[in-house]
Amino acid sequence: MSSPASRAVPAAGSPSASMEERPDNRLGILCMILGMSLFTLNDAMGKWLVEIYPVPMILAIRSAASLLILAPLIMRAGPLRVLRTDKPIAHLVRVALMIAEVALFYISVRVLPLADVLTIYMAAPLLVTALSVPLLGEKVGPRRWCAIAVGFAGVLMVLRPTGDILNFGALAALGGSFTFALMLISTRSLRGTGGLTLLVFQTLGVGAAGAIAVPFYWTLPTWPHLGLLGILGVVALAAHALVNQSLKLSPAAVVVPYQYTSLVWALALGWIIWGDVPDPWVAAGAALIVASGLFVFHREQRLAAAPELNSPELNSPELSSEAGAASPGRRSPDR
Repeated sequence: MSSPASRAVPAAGSPSASMEERPDNRLGILCMILGMSLFTLNDAMGKWLVEIYPVPMILAIRSAASLLILAPLIMRAGPLRVLRTDKPIAHLVRVALMIAEVALFYISVRVLPLADVLTIYMAAPLLVTALSVPLLGEKVGPRRWCAIAVGFAGVLMVLRPTGDILNFGALAALGGSFTFALMLISTRSLRGTGGLTLLVFQTLGVGAAGAIAVPFYWTLPTWPHLGLLGILGVVALAAHALVNQSLKLSPAAVVVPYQYTSLVWALALGWIIWGDVPDPWVAAGAALIVASGLFVFHREQRLAAAPELNSPELNSPELSSEAGAASPGRRSPDR
């Protein structure tokens, strides 16, 4: 996600500090909340459909619908220009990670409540921070390491430090969160690539993977279900556009914390549709993960705003707006 440039704060009492000239962030916050609600609605629809249809079929149909929506933008920009890249290997790695992450997500929501899966996925930014050390040679300070440890303790609380941790759905969700973190890190190497190019490559890749496996898993859908499968891609693209718009309208420090509202939407939809009620372990784990993620994000904002401090934590991958690593709920329109 790209965040707007930091805005200078006018001196108190100056004419530019008048109420009329202060930035109004309400529209940006509203776009973020609406975007996260659509992402969670998309996840809930996917959870319901994956109980009826195989994952490859869902990936193929919803990717086709997404490409139909993207087609006018691709034609306007020029197909060759959109698909031209000097880093084909980096795109291939990112697409492979995206395919694995989306498949693991759908596998996990087939078994676990939606809120449980999204709670585990909220640990992805913490994983990005931890993985940046061995993979990118970056330095992470002790305060962020403490936050990472607290967040991982929250993940263990959600998974349960008992035999339940061997639950296949929980392992799939944890693997999906880990793969999602790797995908965010891989995006760092493509930070100069346009957003449309990234969307097209990941949509084509996920759709192709689903299409290859569809002949082995095909189930004839009803017309209403076929429509819902197509709507999956449309809703996700709309959510992605709203989140990007929110970051254009308001500073990231203002709107990014509202991405955690996806947990509220997940709890509500899980209760309304499936009657899921989270137990105290999940609630406590979610609180730890959210608190840790907000602390890491706040820390990154402080470091980014004070580069003159010459801190060893500067220039870490989670400060990269293109990688979106500092964003607690960075989402993919391919889910």
